Amino acid sequence: MEYDERLALFRQTRLNPFDRGEEEDGPQGGKTPPQHEARPELFSGSRTHSSDRTMDLGLAEDHFSRPMGSFVASDIEQLKLAIEECKKLILELPEHSERQKDTVVKLIHLRLKLQELKDPEEDEPNLRILLEHRFSKEKSKSVKQTCDKCSTIIWGLIQTWYTCTGCYYRCHSKCMNLITKPCVRSKVSHQSEYELSICPEIGLDRQDYRCAECRTPISLRGVPSEARQCDYTGQYYCSTCHWNDTAIVPARVIHNWEFEPRKVCRSSLRYLALMMSRPVLKLKEINPLLFNFVEELVEIRKLRQDILLMKPYFITCKEAMEARLLLQLQDRQHFVENDDMYSLQDLIDISSGRLSCSLTEIHTTFAKHIKLDCERCQAKGFVCELCKEGDILFPFDSHTSVCHDCSAVFHRDCYYDNSTTCPRCARMTERKQDDVSDVKDA
Repeated sequence: MEYDERLALFRQTRLNPFDRGEEEDGPQGGKTPPQHEARPELFSGSRTHSSDRTMDLGLAEDHFSRPMGSFVASDIEQLKLAIEECKKLILELPEHSERQKDTVVKLIHLRLKLQELKDPEEDEPNLRILLEHRFSKEKSKSVKQTCDKCSTIIWGLIQTWYTCTGCYYRCHSKCMNLITKPCVRSKVSHQSEYELSICPEIGLDRQDYRCAECRTPISLRGVPSEARQCDYTGQYYCSTCHWNDTAIVPARVIHNWEFEPRKVCRSSLRYLALMMSRPVLKLKEINPLLFNFVEELVEIRKLRQDILLMKPYFITCKEAMEARLLLQLQDRQHFVENDDMYSLQDLIDISSGRLSCSLTEIHTTFAKHIKLDCERCQAKGFVCELCKEGDILFPFDSHTSVCHDCSAVFHRDCYYDNSTTCPRCARMTERKQDDVSDVKDA
């Protein structure tokens, strides 16, 4: 770690939870009295006598080794005093001096040692189930994770922590019993639908001036805690439940075709992430006018309709099944099931143009197999029975029309210019009448 990074880490963590015990009430109920000014020689790395044991704790030993035996409260208190003295000395020493660099490193080591004594590792189970969460034990050296319960850094080097395999909720082992939020994945499984009103605010007074999730008192003035609004639910949350994360809100996309990320609470962030690829948006019913204003939606709908017409060719073609052509849409299985359901990810990709490019390429591959590469699929084409001219027709060709009753394919111009009924339907009707007459005669 470079010096500037270490110094920045020190300044960032001056109010770190490691120091929450530094101002605990003393024996008479007051604050811990300030200590004498640190002597620079105490940080030279040499071991001192017993009278200087306060500053020697954690400075001349292996800071990352597990201490032997049990520690009493005095050991932790002395470490706190050493940290205070170290912090004072850092502020007094010249900027960017070698002594200041060394002292910053020693301060970090002291903090880690203090946390190790306050939160010793125990034999924790590898899997814990709580409020429908399935927590899996983690052990990582990364310090970039943050506990979703206490909102503080998870020091993976010395702390035990868990991650929910369903919603990826992270927390310290010591915070497990304080969790009140159920797993968001269970909500996705039981209630796979979006809030489709744009920021449906009910007002902070209707929430009794409390966080919508943990019920902590909040206010718009930040006393005792800042009220933060979630743009997805419209409700207000405390800073522990709302970290000012941003996400694309489905209601704004469907009604305004707006993809600007908005601030949402932690539970909404996880819910939206888990729902991102679920095809639960039926645009024809929610906002049919959207197709009049977004040309890309019309193009995608036509490609999806063509793919549905190609599907019967593939499921009856041995070569197509062996080539597993339909698996090209395995990330969007709903594209081979219907043409009107969309996921939020589909709409995001339509807006960016990615879906149009990839779907056009897949459409071309499918059409090439049916019309050029496979003789079996070619044999399932149609000849226009109205003009009896031209090439073999397929229902997904852009210049064709399909009879809604018998699925026969004709040239579009021939179909709309001909005032008679479909020739194939007429033959089928005549055949049924003949069968009925034969039954009566018998």
